[in-house]
Amino acid sequence: MPNITAIIFDMYETLAHNSPQLWLETFQRICARQQLTVDHEELYRRWKSYEMNFRHERLNLEEPEKSPPFLSYEQAWASCFERAFKDIDLQSDAAGAARIAVEHMGERDIYPDALEALPDIRTRWRTALLSNADDDYLNPTLARISGQFEAVLSSEQAQAYKPHPRPFLQVAQALGVEPSECAYVGDSQFDDVLGASRVGMTTIWVSRHGADPDPNLPAPDYQVSSLTQIPTLLGK
Repeated sequence: MPNITAIIFDMYETLAHNSPQLWLETFQRICARQQLTVDHEELYRRWKSYEMNFRHERLNLEEPEKSPPFLSYEQAWASCFERAFKDIDLQSDAAGAARIAVEHMGERDIYPDALEALPDIRTRWRTALLSNADDDYLNPTLARISGQFEAVLSSEQAQAYKPHPRPFLQVAQALGVEPSECAYVGDSQFDDVLGASRVGMTTIWVSRHGADPDPNLPAPDYQVSSLTQIPTLLGK
């Protein structure tokens, strides 16, 4: 096993809740505030198809530095709302809807096992956070676990989204350690396991509900169902 001196965490669905049900609640809030008559689940389905296209197109995986110009989530979400509203012939405020989504993201609760595990982990390893997120919603979420990380880096700060290598290298540099000394903990095999493994980090995949790894993506070095398993897993 490599000599792990630092553990870097993803935020959403690793430390903080971000389920599809919460997104449906976001769309309920949007429809209520903007007095939209459309079914919120239908609006979410249409919006989500465009949002997934954004995720697929934002990174040139083979040549990351040739990726499209960076857009924050709020910018991309507003564009997705514009398209979704147009699909259903609805006159509404796309930018305002994106802002409501940002506000609701900032209200996400922290998982109980994260609240339990982080204080213990940070006494044994250096800790950092790297999240695909806008600062406007990451910072309020981060405030619920303040003081747990030596370094914090968002995709907005890095101007690149995981699995682009740049954010992973930048957060290791912020800690003053080599990537090979880091373990990266995240819930996404594509964003987290693929991205971290490509720069030489040890990968820990969080599968809270017992899902099996996707065989079409790089396998994680370790798999956990709770963050409390990490100290024993890494043997320290």
